[in-house]
Amino acid sequence: MSEISTIYKISIIAFTLFCGVISGSGCPVLECWFVQEKPGHGGGFSVPMSQEKSLMFIRTEAYSEETMSELHPPADISPSRIYYPAGTFCSAALNPAKGSVNKPKCEINPFMPHASMVRWTSALTDSAQSPVYLQDDWFSVAAQGLDEQLTLSNIMRAPSASKEPKVILSVSSKTPVVRSRLGEPVLLDCGFWVDPSSPVHGSGFSVEWRYQFQVEGRLVLAYDGKNDRFAETSETGADIDITGLYETGNASLILEESRVRHSGTYICTVYLPHLLAQVAVDLEIVKPPSLSIYPSPLPLLVPGQVLLIQCEASGFAPHTLDLGWEFTGADGKSRSLGQGGVTGHRQASDGTFSQSSRLELDSSKLGLGRGGDITCVAKHDGGTRRATATLNVIGVSAPSIEDSMAMVAVALVLYGMIKFLSWTFSSSDSSDSELEDKKKT
Repeated sequence: MSEISTIYKISIIAFTLFCGVISGSGCPVLECWFVQEKPGHGGGFSVPMSQEKSLMFIRTEAYSEETMSELHPPADISPSRIYYPAGTFCSAALNPAKGSVNKPKCEINPFMPHASMVRWTSALTDSAQSPVYLQDDWFSVAAQGLDEQLTLSNIMRAPSASKEPKVILSVSSKTPVVRSRLGEPVLLDCGFWVDPSSPVHGSGFSVEWRYQFQVEGRLVLAYDGKNDRFAETSETGADIDITGLYETGNASLILEESRVRHSGTYICTVYLPHLLAQVAVDLEIVKPPSLSIYPSPLPLLVPGQVLLIQCEASGFAPHTLDLGWEFTGADGKSRSLGQGGVTGHRQASDGTFSQSSRLELDSSKLGLGRGGDITCVAKHDGGTRRATATLNVIGVSAPSIEDSMAMVAVALVLYGMIKFLSWTFSSSDSSDSELEDKKKT
């Protein structure tokens, strides 16, 4: 196993590149909420919380001491809630355009270092780890970038009464929301960085991926980095890149083949001795529906007759689906026929869903004319799908323009044939009469 110090040095470089820290460039001023328990309230299921406006001025080489002194915080923010952390927070995803209403989300909480109770982290706290170092002020910061570009969780340490905390552990994901097609491999991004100057650097780490959906939760993967071993889980087809984990702090989860049951929230947690930080990644497995119209082909429809047709949408995920019908007549114009009677969802063994819509076709009520194309339209997160069948209406009382023209053409042809036959017979009778007259003379 590689030297931990070398591993973390490399991870520093990777994390710096990821965050886009550019020497001399400006960094965002994060507007945060400082949230903590109200003093004097302990125990119980619902703990009263207080929240205060807070600011974080991100320090880089661009912000010298003179620059920092020129900053003027808003009057409604207490000086005790203004912090000046190091530039680990530098990221374009946390820096909105000037005047933009859309801003990143940020929350600061007091943090209490403690030993983890899960078995794959027990080796991290076999012995006391720098108790004096852990006695300073600690904070956790959770930030969400613009347009789902970044989610970040940092653990910061500040000497007592200091407003310049230092990031000790940072866990981040560049893909807080992931969509994947059913059956394809999935990568859920998660990376971590540890301050190389802190006493916990080089003391080992553990990584945990946990799945959460509504009331269901399960352990997907757990790795003890200090002893280089995985914890036993019931999950199959999940893995991490061990080489990338040690060399660059890449703790991303790899799912070999996505299934519907994989949809949900995945929590990536990185443990250090007495410290932990975590980020959440939402995964949605998407598969558009397959459509079929029954009966197929559609039978001929007589005016006054009612024909019941059905559209079956099958094999789709997630279950949200909008079914409807359209009619396109001989003139090429389309119009909606409504949703019809939509059934409830049915779930297959692979987790995908099916749903049907039934429609009554009555040419006298729906104005179907001589027929046209009946289309079933399914609008889904995976895309819009269409299935079309041709409907023919016979015995319509009012003939179409085409039929009228055809009838005129036939009438003209018949008229011409009658005139031709009449002329032929007339000529033949005249010839016979002349012969008879000659014989008599």
